[in-house]
Amino acid sequence: MAINKVGSKGIEDGSVATADFAPGTVSSDKLQDNAVTNAKLTNSSVTLTGSSVSLGGSVSFNNKFVDWQSVITADGSTFNTAVSGQGYFIDTTSAAHTITLPASASRGDFIAIKDYAGTFATNNLTIARNGHNIQGVANDSLISTNRASLVLVYVDSTKGWLYWEEHNVADLQAATFITATGGTVTTSGNFKIHTFTGDGCFVVCSVGNPIGGPNSVDYLVVAGGGGSGSSACGYASGGGGAGGYRTSFPSCGCGTIAVTATTFPITVGGGGSGGSAGSPVCRGTAGSNSVFSTITSAGGAVPSGNGGSGGGGGTGWPPDRFNVHSGGSGNTPPVSPSQGNNGGSGGHASGGSASGGGGGANAVGGNGSVGGGAGGNGGNGKPNQITGSDVTYAGGGGGGNNNTNAPTGGAGGGGQGGRGPQSPACTAPQAGTANTGGGAGGSYDSPPAAGSTGGKGIVVIRYKFQ
Repeated sequence: MAINKVGSKGIEDGSVATADFAPGTVSSDKLQDNAVTNAKLTNSSVTLTGSSVSLGGSVSFNNKFVDWQSVITADGSTFNTAVSGQGYFIDTTSAAHTITLPASASRGDFIAIKDYAGTFATNNLTIARNGHNIQGVANDSLISTNRASLVLVYVDSTKGWLYWEEHNVADLQAATFITATGGTVTTSGNFKIHTFTGDGCFVVCSVGNPIGGPNSVDYLVVAGGGGSGSSACGYASGGGGAGGYRTSFPSCGCGTIAVTATTFPITVGGGGSGGSAGSPVCRGTAGSNSVFSTITSAGGAVPSGNGGSGGGGGTGWPPDRFNVHSGGSGNTPPVSPSQGNNGGSGGHASGGSASGGGGGANAVGGNGSVGGGAGGNGGNGKPNQITGSDVTYAGGGGGGNNNTNAPTGGAGGGGQGGRGPQSPACTAPQAGTANTGGGAGGSYDSPPAAGSTGGKGIVVIRYKFQ
C-alpha cells in the first residue's frame, strides 16, 4: 500500500536533503504556521540603513531624502551641532547665525541648509568647520546670498566637506584679512592703523583670501624737518624746510602697496639739529629720510638748502652782511606727486634783517620783506585723515628777523621764527613739532642766537582688517 503522508516523527534529523524535493512540491500552503523557526534558517535577519532587523520584525522608513528639522530662529547664538542626514531651515531675520558641523564625520555624511526668510545677505550665516576642511581649505564658510540652498557632503580629511552645488563657491568662504604687528595699533571702522613714531618693523603675519582682500596697504611717510642756522650780528637764519610728505591716502580703500607675509623695516627720520650760537655762523643740519617699502621721503632742508621741502633764504651771510639768499628747492629728489615746496627768499632792510620761511608740503615759504624787515612765514603742510583723525603734517619753519613780528610756522608743525631786540623782547626760534616733520623756526640776527631743531617724522600704515 502506498504511503501518502509521512509524519515528522517518522523522519530522522538531516535525512531529507534539499535535493530530495522536486521543484515546487513544497509550497507555503504545505507548511503549518510558525512551523519554520529562525533557528532553521541560514540568515535570520537583514541589514537596513546600517541596522540589523530580524526576520518578521518591523522598521519605519523616512520617505524623505533629508530629515528636515523645525525652523531655527536666529538670535545671534551658535547652533551646536548639525547632525548628518538632517536639514535646517534657518531664519536670520533678527540676527546673524552660526551652525557648527559635526566634530566627527564619515564619507557620505551630509548636511542640508536653507535660507528660510531670504535674509542671509543682511544677517549672514557662518558654517563653523569644527576641525574639518571645507572645500579643501581650513576656513569657516560665510553664506551671504539670499534664498541660499546648500547641501554639504563629507568626503575625506583632505577635502573635508564639499558643496554639491559648485556655483559661486568662492563666495561661500568666510573672509580673511591681513594680520600684522608693529608700531602703535589703532582702528577706525573696518581699518587697522599702525603708527610708527620711531624706527621699527611692520610685520605682516598673514594675508587675506580673495573674499576679504585686498592684500594691499595705504601709507603716510613724512621725513624729519630741517634744522635752522645760528645767527650773528646782521644775519638772520631762514626757516627749516619741512620733511618730505608722501601718502596714498585717501585711496579707493583697497590700498596701493601690495604686501606679503614678511617683515618691512620702518625708518622714521629725525629732525635736523639747530646751528650752535657763536662764530662762525652754523647752518644746522637737514632732517633725515623716512622709509617704508618702496617709499622714501626726503629730509627737510637747512636754510637755502634743497630737500623734501626747501629751506628759507637767510640774510647777511658773511663776509657780505647785506647779501640776500634765495630759498632752497623742494621735492628734491623729485617724485610724483611732489613731496614738498620751495623755501622763501630772504630780505634785508637798513637796521634789520628778515629771512624767508621754509617750504611746506602744501605751500612755498613766505619771502622776507626787503624794505620792512619782516620775516617770511613758513609754508603750510597738508592735512591727512589716515589715522582716523584730521592731522596736518609737514609745515615749514618761519624765518628769523629783528622786526616786531615773529614769523609763524606753517600749519603742520612748523616752528615759529625768532624775533630780535628791536621787538619789545627777544623771542627764541621754536623747534618743529615732533612726529609732524615740521621745519625749525629761523633765528633772529642780533645778538647771536642758536638755531632750532626740526620735528621728527612719522610713518603710518593702514589696511582693511574686517
